[in-house]
Amino acid sequence: MQKAASSGADALILDLEDAVAGERKNEARVHVAMYLTREPRSIPLFVRINPLSSGLSDQDLGAVAEGNPDGWVLPKAEGAESVIELARRLTALHRPARGILPIATETAAAAFKLGEYAAVAGHLVGLTWGAEDLSAAVGAATARLPDGRFTSPYEMVRALTLFAAHAAAVQAIETVYPAFRDQAGLSVFARCGARDGFTGMLAIHPAQVPIINAAFTPDPELVVRARRIVEEFKRHPGAGVLNLDGEMLDAPHLKQAQRILAQIGEREQTDGPDLPSAGQGTKPCTR
Repeated sequence: MQKAASSGADALILDLEDAVAGERKNEARVHVAMYLTREPRSIPLFVRINPLSSGLSDQDLGAVAEGNPDGWVLPKAEGAESVIELARRLTALHRPARGILPIATETAAAAFKLGEYAAVAGHLVGLTWGAEDLSAAVGAATARLPDGRFTSPYEMVRALTLFAAHAAAVQAIETVYPAFRDQAGLSVFARCGARDGFTGMLAIHPAQVPIINAAFTPDPELVVRARRIVEEFKRHPGAGVLNLDGEMLDAPHLKQAQRILAQIGEREQTDGPDLPSAGQGTKPCTR
């Protein structure tokens, strides 16, 4: 946990679910509860509990809630009902019912409920997805093609998660890249996520963090152009359409420019969620 906390990530997820064997759940709860008491807290700490239907989540919450995690990762979430239920359990423990990050695509039923998260956005910090549990649930041989890309069913739920997060105005978090030694593949995967509109990505190993951070930082050329677009609209506040370097620009171009500047900490007003800052990157997505 300490190694991961110093990796440069924006937040750390302390896992009580898949990373912990059944007979060691209690031991893991003790370690996580102790880690949560450390001061000062260098980065936000999330706890991934076991699924609400597992019979283990109440033990997870009871063991670690007093440590006041900054957020909760909710596996096998199935729409608004799952979020409301976790919020109810947190309230019963006198803990804030917010900061929830659902893993929103791990069951077949979950895919049909992605549009519900906007109704419970006040409880959420973001929305993420995963293919491994879903492919196992439906009996798929694999969720990926030989080159690492997702097959079409899993590309579909990825896209729906992306749109559901933005519809709820919360962060859209790309799923993990399991091959943690494949740095080139990770770079391409992360850059594709940033290209498509994800605002961050899950890492499974500290070595992945710098590559992910670089992928989610706009290229310097994009930053320069974004500044020019914002300044041009400031100079012409009543204009609906502007000409910049021979390109016609309107409101969507301004909104995109504002998002790019928000990513590097230049706080232009945007209509979307806050975005994480990171290191600098230059390689394009070639997926």
